[in-house]
Amino acid sequence: MNTQEFKQRLTAILSADVEGYSRLMRDDEEATVRIITSYRTAMTHLIEQYRGRVVDSPGDNVLPEFTSVVDAVNCGVEIQKELAERNVELP
Repeated sequence: MNTQEFKQRLTAILSADVEGYSRLMRDDEEATVRIITSYRTAMTHLIEQYRGRVVDSPGDNVLPEFTSVVDAVNCGVEIQKELAERNVELP
């Protein structure tokens, strides 16, 4: 292989994880799954708004990639704001 066959690209990966996931699942699995599904939908919309795409979502984690570090950071900040507002409504 010569060097022309390789393409380089810079990618920023954001990792979002649910704090206390095991405890939440133990306490109320049905509600936890419902809420996390709702949160993932909101997060996916924000990720797309900031020109990212979800590359994986294992368990309670979401891993989007961005071609811009600035977009990744701004998206992370917006995700935190959105989820903080939603968390106020939880018991």
